Amino acid sequence: MIHNDVLRSVRYMLDLSDHKVVEIVHLVDPAFVLERDDVRPMLMKEDDPAHVTCSDAVLARFLDGLIVHRRGRDDRQPARPFETRMTNNLVLKKLRIAFELADVDMHEVFADAGFPVSKPELSALFRQPGHRNYRPCGDQMLRNFLKGLTQRVRDVPAGASSPKPAGDAWTRAKNAG
Repeated sequence: MIHNDVLRSVRYMLDLSDHKVVEIVHLVDPAFVLERDDVRPMLMKEDDPAHVTCSDAVLARFLDGLIVHRRGRDDRQPARPFETRMTNNLVLKKLRIAFELADVDMHEVFADAGFPVSKPELSALFRQPGHRNYRPCGDQMLRNFLKGLTQRVRDVPAGASSPKPAGDAWTRAKNAG
């Protein structure tokens, strides 16, 4: 899947400003050169002349920063090197970690998007690429996962196009952070 689409989806899902995207990237790599004005062109459609492609480096740092932003930093663990090539499987894995999703949650997210996935299919997505049961995550699968996760995070009922008003305590707490 195009990295720009992943960035655009997660930004919409969490209602992040351009400035917040930069802050999240700098959580894991303060020296990485990314300014607020660099984010907007990455969010534009591909046919826009001002469109800029989101690189593997930006997406890797954004997703790692999202993990730190949502779960906190674990200073006991050494800093992990950033991936040089972001695959759909890695994006799926990092989102799973950031949102603290168990297998049951993952199945619900896919089902909410109208794209049910079996247990063996799901576990195959998280195996190492050399493993005999490894399965690459396709664009359609990642797109449906992002759709289902957006519905879950923004509390949007399946089939609806706009989020529900923030009425319960969990939604208010989520929106405050």
